[in-house]
Amino acid sequence: MEVIKVQKLFKSYGEVEVIKDISLSVKKGEVFGLLGANGAGKSTTIECILGTKNFDSGQVSVLGMNPQKERKQLFQKVGVQFQESNYQEKITVKELCEITQVLYKNPLDYNKLLLNFNLQDKVKKPVNELSGGEKQRLFIILALIPNPEAVFLDELTTGLDVRARRYVWNCLLSLKKQGLTIFLTSHFMDEVEVLCDKICILKNGVIHFYGTVAEAVARSPYEKFEDAYLWHADGEELQDESIWNNAEN
Repeated sequence: MEVIKVQKLFKSYGEVEVIKDISLSVKKGEVFGLLGANGAGKSTTIECILGTKNFDSGQVSVLGMNPQKERKQLFQKVGVQFQESNYQEKITVKELCEITQVLYKNPLDYNKLLLNFNLQDKVKKPVNELSGGEKQRLFIILALIPNPEAVFLDELTTGLDVRARRYVWNCLLSLKKQGLTIFLTSHFMDEVEVLCDKICILKNGVIHFYGTVAEAVARSPYEKFEDAYLWHADGEELQDESIWNNAEN
């Protein structure tokens, strides 16, 4: 079953085309990574998919719904986590979870999510007093409270240490096994390797690569995925190899 389907998506601001002929599909239970340098068009693509931004031409379907025409219905079945989230000052973790929970018809128990993401002892703490890593985990929890069929995660482990990142990965892989579809962006290539079934690398609003991590490596001159990603994203040979060679000599 195709949970997310995008066909020939175009989006311009004035005369500047920021998304050009993007087509992709994500099946139920897949983890899909939308990758690219800053300014490549990732955020605009996600906003068009979610229906929060109008596009010039193309077709978008999420869970069989048109995000622009059926946004309220889709809102009940999709979770979204973005990097920057602003909440009223002094609101506590518990209050924010409760406010989020009442917006949905069949929400998950936020107490269980707090336990799963190791934030159960922060329920009474103001959100603005959490560490960067704690905030990041909370934002993922807020995206999961709707009990979504698909979730969109933007730079999900930014600010987390190695142990916390791996903990979040395991939580997401467990949710994937339960059938959750995950659409994510990330600048951490080890994360992409662990989580993603398929990836799409954007460059200047155009799909430069679409396939699996293994295929991305195979179609590049490199053996490591991080090098292959940079090659696909930049479209040229890495220029700093001599730095590493000199450091080793």
